Amino acid sequence: MKWKFTGIILMAALYANTSSAAGNGDRYVGAPFATRAPVIAQHGMAGTMQPLASQIALDVLKKGGTAVDAAIAANAALGLMEPVSCGVGGDLFAIVWDPKTKHLYGYNGSGRSPKGRSLADMMRKLEGSPAVPAFGSLSVTVPGTVDGWYALHDKFGKLPMSDLLAPAISYARDGFPVSQYIAALWAANMASLAGSPEIEEFQNAEHTYLINGDAPQQGQIFKNPDLSRTYQALSQGGRDAFYKGSLARTMDAYFRRIGGDLRYEDFAGHHGEWVDPVSVNYRGFDVYELPPNGQGVAVLEMLKILEGFDLTKMGPGSADALHVMIEAKRLAYEDLAKYFGDPDFVKIPVKTLISPEYAKTRRAQIHLDHANPNIGPGEAKLVKGDTTYLTVADKDGMMVSLIQSNYADLGSGLVPDGLGFMFHDRGALFSLDPHSPNVYAPRKRPFNTIIPGFAMKDGEPWLSFGLMGGDMQPQGHVQVLVNMIDFGMNVQEAGDFMRFRHVGGTEVTGQSARGVGLVQIESGITPSVRAELTKRGFQLVPGTGGFGGYQAILRDKKNGVYWGATEMRKDGIAIGY
Repeated sequence: MKWKFTGIILMAALYANTSSAAGNGDRYVGAPFATRAPVIAQHGMAGTMQPLASQIALDVLKKGGTAVDAAIAANAALGLMEPVSCGVGGDLFAIVWDPKTKHLYGYNGSGRSPKGRSLADMMRKLEGSPAVPAFGSLSVTVPGTVDGWYALHDKFGKLPMSDLLAPAISYARDGFPVSQYIAALWAANMASLAGSPEIEEFQNAEHTYLINGDAPQQGQIFKNPDLSRTYQALSQGGRDAFYKGSLARTMDAYFRRIGGDLRYEDFAGHHGEWVDPVSVNYRGFDVYELPPNGQGVAVLEMLKILEGFDLTKMGPGSADALHVMIEAKRLAYEDLAKYFGDPDFVKIPVKTLISPEYAKTRRAQIHLDHANPNIGPGEAKLVKGDTTYLTVADKDGMMVSLIQSNYADLGSGLVPDGLGFMFHDRGALFSLDPHSPNVYAPRKRPFNTIIPGFAMKDGEPWLSFGLMGGDMQPQGHVQVLVNMIDFGMNVQEAGDFMRFRHVGGTEVTGQSARGVGLVQIESGITPSVRAELTKRGFQLVPGTGGFGGYQAILRDKKNGVYWGATEMRKDGIAIGY
């Protein structure tokens, strides 16, 4: 999977020999030092990647809005305040626990490729390029975020959408101070986009995202009056304003002007869908992810592989624990590259991939004395039958796990005339191999990296969580869950603990594995563990970013409170009342 590294050094986790806090028991006594205590509150909780967005979500909860209402309001604000990760030009996925029906709902809000562009058309326009470029109109699919907002609101909302969009409208019109990490990404992304030859035109992006020719610095007030007007149009005209009304016609005219292929009928024909989350039981916890075209099933396959190892005995940060987790990742991602695509176009053996029997066969390929150089996809038979993450919980027990993305940072580089947002470049994840389940086709959804996570315990909601960052997401989900379930860390410690990121395996876009790949590591891994992993055949490299962005809310049923956590590596905050 493609991922643009900006060269920003992210802070690694710190450690100290402190006692474990409540959450899952006390199996791990030597818990790592956390950068902050978990936020604990009775009536509601919100965790987002920008403090002002978290405050907006909390304000909505205090006004009587549901967790879904608050999540929509926060996401709208993040589209303004964190454009390097998200916006109405991208896609959305969500998992919602509804306390009234005692049911877990999933929503897939990903968009499709242009109806009028065939694979042959795509190949001709690529002029021999081996992959869909990250920038420019060939990478743009119909954005599904707005449709997702209104679908979620229709089912679970209470306050009017006009109320939920009002804070973002105001901030876009009057301005807000840009936060530190986002400012750094903003400058790097705009420089990268400006130097890309694939972008048909860049004037709109410069007009929208620069101040006097420069990206906004931290603390500088940024305004986006075009986005304010777009949100106002949504407030007044609803979902159809974006997909069938004035905004859709503006987007159609824009693509015609620059020679792109998306048309009004592509927007008008868009629909997201409600889906049933899929799950596995991992050591007594039911972990839920959304089915393909996303990569969440890889989380579940990894957990079932790891279930056969005594990770608690191995210990957090040990060579053995890291070894089996890296190998489980490699195994699951080989299957991901072989089988995953749009389920409307290909049958995916989900039940087999997450079954105990299949996990046993994959686990047999892990050898503790050395990295397996011959890992490939398994034979899974069909059995019939940068990104922003946020989570919100309300006083009635509703919990929302929501992830929304432009894919690669700001996105495609294309800003429709006068609308104030950038189209995502999710179509860059299509394969051009005609034998791949993820091969490009008209009206097809590309493989999607963004995945919300959720976990239940004894039939009750336990954890709403997510971790951003391209192919880091499944391996990040697993690392956080292992930290909590196997090592007894609390919800904040689990996110602060050092991470690894394996890259270089077979990819859904068609690239072959590059040996055993590379293992990027944060500084918390000790020299002796590094030496041991290197001895076993892993190629370790220092991590310079891309380890994800984590938010989580844990429901403490015993005490009747929520525990909130946020990512130390970014600008976010968890806040409750």
